[in-house]
Amino acid sequence: MKILILEDEPIIAIDLEGIVLGKIDAEILHAATVAGALDCLSEGLDFAMLDVVLGPCGETSLPIAQLLLSNNVPFCFISSSLDQLPAQLAAVPRISKPFRPQEVEDLVPMAA
Repeated sequence: MKILILEDEPIIAIDLEGIVLGKIDAEILHAATVAGALDCLSEGLDFAMLDVVLGPCGETSLPIAQLLLSNNVPFCFISSSLDQLPAQLAAVPRISKPFRPQEVEDLVPMAA
């Protein structure tokens, strides 16, 4: 199983990885930018965790979310910018930062 964590804050990405690996056996792919996430998509994914806003320039993960939807890859948003999500993504599971580990653990079965 391959899981993408698209997160621009390394400490948060590492925290998410630890939570996921505590629940399931998976290969975790990390990206901090849309370009990095595109590289990961080419490897094939089973699940993704996306921050909405990436870096200080305001890049968003929305292009990746659209590609995941098109490819029927399940994903969720873990972000403090959930209010920036368009209405067409309203059904996508989401967790607001700061998150509690249990909230992330509850989403991990979606990946399995």
